[in-house]
This record gives sequence, C-alpha cells and structure tokens, in this order.
Amino acid sequence: MRNDYTEQLLKLVQEGSKPCIDSRTAQTGDIFFALPGENTHGNRFAAKALEGGCKLAVVDDPAAVRGTNCLLVDDVLQTLQQLSQAYRQTLDIPVIGITGSNGKTTTKELMHAVLGQKYQAFATEGNLNNHIGLPVTLLSIGKHHDIAIIEMGANQRDEIGHLCKLALPTHGLITNIGKAHLEGFGTIEDVAKTKFALFNHVIQDQGQLFINLDDPRTRQYVDQYGMVCYGSNDDAHCQGEILTASPSLQMRFHVNQHFGQAKQGTEGTIQTQLTGGYNLENVLAAATTGLFFGVTPQQAIAAIEAYQPKNHRSQLIRTTHNLVVMDAYNANPTSMAAALENFSQMKGKPKAVMLGDMLELGQDAADEHREVLRKLPSLHFDCIILVGEHFMEVTEEASDIKVFPDVEKAGDYLAGNPLTGYQVLVKGSRGIEMEKILRWL
Repeated sequence: MRNDYTEQLLKLVQEGSKPCIDSRTAQTGDIFFALPGENTHGNRFAAKALEGGCKLAVVDDPAAVRGTNCLLVDDVLQTLQQLSQAYRQTLDIPVIGITGSNGKTTTKELMHAVLGQKYQAFATEGNLNNHIGLPVTLLSIGKHHDIAIIEMGANQRDEIGHLCKLALPTHGLITNIGKAHLEGFGTIEDVAKTKFALFNHVIQDQGQLFINLDDPRTRQYVDQYGMVCYGSNDDAHCQGEILTASPSLQMRFHVNQHFGQAKQGTEGTIQTQLTGGYNLENVLAAATTGLFFGVTPQQAIAAIEAYQPKNHRSQLIRTTHNLVVMDAYNANPTSMAAALENFSQMKGKPKAVMLGDMLELGQDAADEHREVLRKLPSLHFDCIILVGEHFMEVTEEASDIKVFPDVEKAGDYLAGNPLTGYQVLVKGSRGIEMEKILRWL
C-alpha cells in the first residue's frame, strides 16, 4: 500500500534519483536508504551520505534526522521495498526474472550481452538479487531501457515468491534445481517449491516461460501454454549440442520449431570463452531468449563469443606454471559434481583439484562432503587438495589427499611443493576464498 512518503520518493526516482545503500558510494542526487547492517545501522551514516551529495536520506531513527533532507519512516527496508514495487508498476517493458540453483548470474550476463545487441537492456548488477538488492535493482532501471533482466536469489523458503511481488516479472527462466542452500531450505523439494514461485507468478499473469528441458524438475512445466523450451534433445524449441568443452566450450544450436521471433531452421555454432560443458545450459538459455526477442543469430553468436567470464566463474587462467580452471565464486553439491566431471574429461595430464568446503548445507554437510570424497578416486586426479573444516572432518588421516583448515595453510604446502605443468581446478564456496590460492599456482 502506498503512503505519502512512497509517493514523494517515487517522484524523485522518476526525476532521475538513484538508490544508495552505502554512504561511501553516494552520488549527487541519490536517495540514501539507511538500512541495518551486520555490525552497525545505516542511520549512523545518513549525515555522511548527505555530505556526499545525496538529495535525501531515508531513516527510521528520530536521532538520525538532520534538517529537511532526512525523511523519517517507520521501517527503511519496508519503505525501500514498497517504493521499488510502486516504481516497477510504472514500467511498461518486458521484465525477465531469472532464478535457479546454479548458473543464474552467468545466464543473466550472457542474456544481457545478447539482448543488448538489439535493445537498451538492463540487468542486475553483481548479485544484488535478494530482498535488499532486488529493490535497489528495480529502482536503477532507467526510462531509456527497453527490457530488464532481473536475477532473483534465495537461501530460504518462500523468498522467490516475495521477490516476484516486487519485480512483477513478465517472463521467467529457472536455470536448474539443485542442492544449494539446504541449510535454509531443508530439502531439494523445498528448493524446487521456492524456485517454482517464479514460474507460477508468470503463469498467473499470463506471461512467458523459458524452460530448461534438461532439468528433470523444471521440465514438468512443459505443458504450460505458450512456453518455450531449450535443451539438448530434439523436443526442445531450441536445441543445443556440445562440440567440445576442453579447454573452452564450443557448441551448436538449432531451432526445431518457431517460437517468438525465432524461425525454424535457424542454427549456428558458438565458440565461447567459458570452460565447462555445464555452461551449455547457460549459453543456450541466453541464445534462446535473444532469438525469441528478435536478436539475429549472428548478433547472438557475436555477443556470446565476446563475453569474458569474470569474478572467478568458469574462468580459464594461464599462470606462469599452470592452466587454472577458476570456478570458485560458489559451490554446492550439484555444481561441485558437474565441475569435477567436466574437469576429469579435459584432455591432458597431469591434473590437480583444489576444493573448498561447500557451505550452507546444514545437517547434510557431512554427508555431501563424504560424497565428494567417494567420487574422487574414480576420476583419477594426480593431486587433490581440500580446504575447510567440513573436508577436515570427513577426510581420513591415512588418505593420500592433502587437507587443510584454510587457504593460507594450503598455500604454505604449495610453496614447499610447487606444481608445474598442471591443469588445476579450483572450486569452493565463496566464504572459503579459494581464489586466493591462485598466487601459489
């Protein structure tokens, strides 16, 4: 429900003011939202934000009010969310919601690159995809944008449904359903239920679904009217095939039947800069969406081939001594299994894997880390280094595997036992900071 200060804030946004939730990044004309943090509260920094150029500071502590440029509300986060919903309702453009257990950020960035060939496309910056980041994202969409790609993240039940009420997506894509954030969700069935809130919202609003036919859970929506599906078999509207995944993914796509603005028989080959066959789904999702909206095959191919992975996601890094597959932005049992399988199939020897703990698995943590250990012998790696308390707990002392409590200890070992001429997979949850091991490789 809108109130007087929502209308006041909405007017400022429509006039060009952008949201700011960190006083250190304040820009002239911004609106500062004083949100609570882990160690302190944004109310303390309202004055600093105004000094940095913000037009207005929204606070919920009377003591933080300084002059007429402070707006006192009951709850800053609630105000931010209500404002973003109100602003979203003023936008008359396609809004593509993306969620999933793995690959949603890569898919979002690839899709942004593809759609940007034809449209003024907007996409979520970084991982501003939760109950705080998504409202900031929505308020950052400009009048000049023709289409928006909104990433939605969740680590507990019902979050996606809440985000849909704010973003009001007209199109929906779920990359896949896997074992991620089980500590918050409980079971993979609860993961699926939470993610499916996106599809259910789009169906209710008679929007457009893009369905990954290769995921056994998302494919249950293929009977929905007007859906478009992509995948590796010929039942898909847009079919993809891996030509090679070593060292980087090359794939072919073929349109089996008309959908959107895509014509039957359209096809092409894409040489990506991404490593890993598991990226086929992400590339195919971006290509399918682009073709649906009228991006030409040539434009889609050029955009995807030019895309360079970053932030330690599916990156190939050639150091002085080794070739490193850096995929350490995040990890869960599903993505870990896919990364290990793909790496084992890369041509060349010797191979080393350096794996960090998979976090947020709750009561399943020990079993899931044991499962990784169970699979490793069959993949025949030449060197295995594990990092983190979970791996420490489940690795037997008599094992040939090297296990360390943190990256620094693993680095100390590598300093005395350097690797040269190896292909190295680095994978782990963000909190383990496995990317730091690169300096010893």
